[in-house]
Amino acid sequence: MIIKVLLLVVFFAVMLAIGFICRKNSTDVSGFVLGGRSVGPWVTAFAYGTSYFSAVIFVGYAGQFGWKYGIASTWIGIGNALIGSLLAWVILGRRTRIMTQHLGSATMPQFFANRFGGKSLKIAASIITFIFLIPYTASLYNGLSRLFGMAFNIDYSICVIVMAVLTGIYVIAGGYMATAINDFIQGIIMLIGITAVVLSVLNSQGGFLAALEGLAQISDESVSTAPGVFASFFGPDPLGLLGVVILTSLGTWGLPQMVQKFYAIKSEKDINKGTLISTFFAIVVAGGCYFLGGFGRLFNIDVASEGYDAIIPAMLSNLSPIICGIALILVLSASMSTLSSLVLTSSSTLTLDFINPLRGKKEPDEKKNLLVIRAFVAVFILLSAIIAIVQYKNNIAFIAQLMGLSWGALAGSFLAPFLYSLYWKRVTKASCIVCFLWGSLLMLANMFFKSAFPALLQSPINCGALAMLGGMIIVPVVSLFTKAPSPEHIEHTFSCYKQKVLVPVTEALNGSAED
Repeated sequence: MIIKVLLLVVFFAVMLAIGFICRKNSTDVSGFVLGGRSVGPWVTAFAYGTSYFSAVIFVGYAGQFGWKYGIASTWIGIGNALIGSLLAWVILGRRTRIMTQHLGSATMPQFFANRFGGKSLKIAASIITFIFLIPYTASLYNGLSRLFGMAFNIDYSICVIVMAVLTGIYVIAGGYMATAINDFIQGIIMLIGITAVVLSVLNSQGGFLAALEGLAQISDESVSTAPGVFASFFGPDPLGLLGVVILTSLGTWGLPQMVQKFYAIKSEKDINKGTLISTFFAIVVAGGCYFLGGFGRLFNIDVASEGYDAIIPAMLSNLSPIICGIALILVLSASMSTLSSLVLTSSSTLTLDFINPLRGKKEPDEKKNLLVIRAFVAVFILLSAIIAIVQYKNNIAFIAQLMGLSWGALAGSFLAPFLYSLYWKRVTKASCIVCFLWGSLLMLANMFFKSAFPALLQSPINCGALAMLGGMIIVPVVSLFTKAPSPEHIEHTFSCYKQKVLVPVTEALNGSAED
């Protein structure tokens, strides 16, 4: 117990100290929301990764999908690394950084408003962002608090309140820069922690080969009659596994708190470095989490009564105090980094894209904007903490379902219009509106009228994957049948890609050399 307490005290002290040190970088809106667009590759890549992977992944998804698919759940982590990190940086990173700076956009709703004109898209996108980030935030508390309850026997409500207060202090004090630097430190902890936890859990089962052999002996006829299915390459349900890979990997392309990391990166070279760093981080952390969860059936867990969220805590409960303490700090780091990113994104979006447009023509000054954003950070944390406690006390849903609802609605609404807008001049405002309605209403319908959906789509995971893939079809089809943007506006928007820059000949040949 002393080891665990000391680790927590040191962790919290460092986080709070960084928050207050970074106050000097948060004196205006750009500094508070984007760190002045001057964040380096290591910090940005780790901020991306730690915002991506949280207690939802470690406790909720790794436990549930490891139980369902066995060792094949590792494919989810591989998909997160290759699609959610590598391809996201390659396809979105550079163009997002260039166009958002050119259009003066600090948030995703601002980008849609500046890209297509008018306040309606900005207000609609900000409402969707605010509403659907709340259940995701609530799920972060849930996963973290289960581990704290296991390690310290502390009431769930106290865990939620402590985490909320500490995160709120350093985000309100230091803004994006404090969040990003803390994310870097928390990312290092996550890399070390997941490696130590995986090795310890496997060692408790006699090593990797012994654990794999034990998993092959387990059968569950309610899932599959095939022998050794939980130790197989694709598991008992390849189609369901594919849906999870799509939601958790492609979904990051349309999440405001993820895409916003590209807004703040410093330079072209930093994007290239960040791509490699982010991919490596995802392979270790996401791959390690799902690989660990794949061995969940080796432990004596009554999922029917305790739920999927009890699997990972049960796997860790008999480990040494030091490893258990490392696991706590690992999940705390993952949760606080994601929580800080979510509340910063939501509060800045609500202030800049919803409250300010309602003021009319009068724009508030920087100090008032900063004050309102900081106030909404506190409000958002308080609201999500209350929902987390109510959700837990009433046993409303598993962590994975809460996250699936949020990711499906946000990515289903934003992914397609955002991606096409960076590359295709013909995208129309009407197609964005239709896609917003498609993604948000589909996931709301899934939440309230689940029984009316086909069996495959009753899961918010699969429904969220459908929302994203459907948007990729809706945007181009609607764009081709609706009024195109004005040529002048399109020329201005895409002119940022035509600006000339000087580079060394090692990067580009000038074509004028004689034989």
